[in-house]
Amino acid sequence: MRILFITSNRLGDAVISTGVLDALQKRYPAAMFTVVCGPVAAGLFEADPRCERIIIMEKRRHDRHWIDLWRACCRTRWFMVVDLRGSLIGLTLRARRRIIVRGGRRPGRRVEQLGEALGYRRTPMPRVWISEKQRVEAVAALPEGRWLALGPTANWDGKIWPPERFVELAQALRAENLRAVVFYGPGEGERARAEPVLKALPEALDLGGDKSLGEVAALLQRCVLFVGNDSGLMHLAAAAGTPTLGLFGPSRASEYAPAGRLARFVEAPGPEGHAPIDGLGVAAVLKVAKEILREKDVCVPDRRSD
Repeated sequence: MRILFITSNRLGDAVISTGVLDALQKRYPAAMFTVVCGPVAAGLFEADPRCERIIIMEKRRHDRHWIDLWRACCRTRWFMVVDLRGSLIGLTLRARRRIIVRGGRRPGRRVEQLGEALGYRRTPMPRVWISEKQRVEAVAALPEGRWLALGPTANWDGKIWPPERFVELAQALRAENLRAVVFYGPGEGERARAEPVLKALPEALDLGGDKSLGEVAALLQRCVLFVGNDSGLMHLAAAAGTPTLGLFGPSRASEYAPAGRLARFVEAPGPEGHAPIDGLGVAAVLKVAKEILREKDVCVPDRRSD
């Protein structure tokens, strides 16, 4: 029994989709899964024991990546094709059942839309898969302590909270015995965006740039709080069960707020989708961060991973 699961090329949307993948695995315990995603999201699924194959789909001119995907899948008789990209490929493959989720943006939380499209009454929460090796290495890198994860980067500058405010927040949270850890993605651009925070917080640990998504998820699970911009890293933190505070300005929290038991968000004042994120003050973020920490102290830890 094989199921083809086509998810997003973007990291944040791919993380959100892990909830419905997990729900499908529970619904069909005998099935094995082939996951189709973009290069940046492939690491999400590497430690999943039910994922027998990952097909990395890189965009090509004239939509030839879809032809490549069809060629890679057409010889298999699928039990089910689940296409979260709303393409036509599910209609062209041999499958007993097809679920094609309409593409495009629409009002409402994306995580809830996916659950409803697959017929789940309760929204399947995103999760992560972590290998034992990754877990052991995370313990070595971040031993026991109260670690504050900061995510000061994003895929476009309009979503980035000013670096000096991350610094001010980290300094204020020292009163809660939190020590900063800075995360960011691969590439020189990500490093450059994180650099002002790293320079202003010389005692902070630099854990960005060169780690797999499974390694990052394992490290995030060692942290008592994540505070960061609306990004794939924010969604990964919430999926890992880390108490998460997402910062929103021109992006829409009504669609992409982090999903999890201790996941919250703060929006810059102004009309949703148009509010400059530099209108979001440190005091507002600090207030919610402290509320999350107080709530965490009375909650049983939640780690949505194997």
